[in-house]
Amino acid sequence: MSEPKPPENTTPVARSPFPAIRIVPLGAPFKWLALGWQDLRAAPTVSMFYGITFALMGWLIYAVFEHMVELTSALTAGFLLLGPFLATGLYDISRRRQNGEEVAVPDTLTAWRSNLGAFSLFALVLTVILLVWARASLVTFALFFSSGMPTLKNFFGQVISAEHVDFLVTYFAVGGVFATIVFAVSVVSVPMMLDRGTDTVVAALTSVRAIFTNPLPLLLWAILIVLIVGLGFATLFIGLVVAVPWIGHATWHAYQDLVEAASDC
Repeated sequence: MSEPKPPENTTPVARSPFPAIRIVPLGAPFKWLALGWQDLRAAPTVSMFYGITFALMGWLIYAVFEHMVELTSALTAGFLLLGPFLATGLYDISRRRQNGEEVAVPDTLTAWRSNLGAFSLFALVLTVILLVWARASLVTFALFFSSGMPTLKNFFGQVISAEHVDFLVTYFAVGGVFATIVFAVSVVSVPMMLDRGTDTVVAALTSVRAIFTNPLPLLLWAILIVLIVGLGFATLFIGLVVAVPWIGHATWHAYQDLVEAASDC
């Protein structure tokens, strides 16, 4: 009589929630921009709707805080901090194009509903960072302009001078810290939450892992974002009509290039 076989181990093997990160070449950001430009040209009306919205937000900030340059500069810089979340509709345009779906403004405006909890938490985190940055910006202005705040009309003349080099260094250093934090947790997180329904923590940590895996390409990517969006600001926000959708679409392709597809993990 044969001995009974021991029961097989049917315990499922736990899979890591973190996808694999690809290593990309240094010039990858230029490929992302090229692909983003293709998306912009393929859906110009829907894409530029978001660009126009960003430009109008800039003009609104200027009009409301015309005599409070310290708030104008802080909230204008807030574009870069809240941008990853506000561009969710642009990621959805690229995703829909890739899947062969129709692209319409109403559908992309509510793309965040597909992963409401994760998007809500991420938006809350970015909002807190923006509020802390706004406070830090006000404190920096108060420390270096104790005798009176500059006005928007003579802002650049007063600030960009040898007398205020210490202010510029401090202001950009403080702003750089906040921008680095946001970039680190958002470089692929929002497209990932949209595409895979990933929770906020996993998506943010995946972004950080992508940066540590590809430090130089993503440093170049950050510089290109600042330059392109900076040109949008320099044209009195008019350039944002093109800059914002271009960067938004390119970010989708950055995510696709950096993060292994779910079926490949």
